[in-house]
Amino acid sequence: MSIITKEIIEKAYTYSEYVDLINSLLSENKTTGLNQTSEYIEYTRLNLQRMLRTEKTFQINSDLKDTLNRLERKFIWIVLTEAWCGDAANIVPVLAKIAETTSNITCKFLLRDSNPDIMDKYLTNGKRAIPKLICLDGNTLIELGAWGPRPMILQEKINLLKADPNYSVTELQKEIQLWYFQNKTEEIQKEILENIKKWNSA
Repeated sequence: MSIITKEIIEKAYTYSEYVDLINSLLSENKTTGLNQTSEYIEYTRLNLQRMLRTEKTFQINSDLKDTLNRLERKFIWIVLTEAWCGDAANIVPVLAKIAETTSNITCKFLLRDSNPDIMDKYLTNGKRAIPKLICLDGNTLIELGAWGPRPMILQEKINLLKADPNYSVTELQKEIQLWYFQNKTEEIQKEILENIKKWNSA
């Protein structure tokens, strides 16, 4: 059984509630999470623009759409996220839109810093990297698998850039955003498709 209970799922945000939360916090010059620095608040403003742009431009590919149409079981997707996270801004709207394509997937969102006990069960190389998608069976809540915090090909690119002892965090962030812009969700959809097939037959 997953650490994520029915009560936690019921209290988690829908995508529209998550976006509303971000807007509400920004109106008070705040963001989600424990870090309320001006830098993180500015990240959140930029990320909200990215999220809204992705919502408008995202097109689900035919392979993924066909697989969703043939889905044989119900999933509950729980996504650990924060508004200031650049990867989340690019990935969260895609996951939400994919879930909206089928009645067999319910997608809900939890804030990482408000749920440390859950986050610490899904560390990436010992770190609380987000976003993290956890897939549960829709009836039993048994965990079927997890994905994240970013497509593998991008993670490999980041690892290579970080191998340079003189790498710049600012330049790294620019490279990451450029990759998302150029890739146009292709790798995200590809990896989610692979996982859906695996989870469906688990």
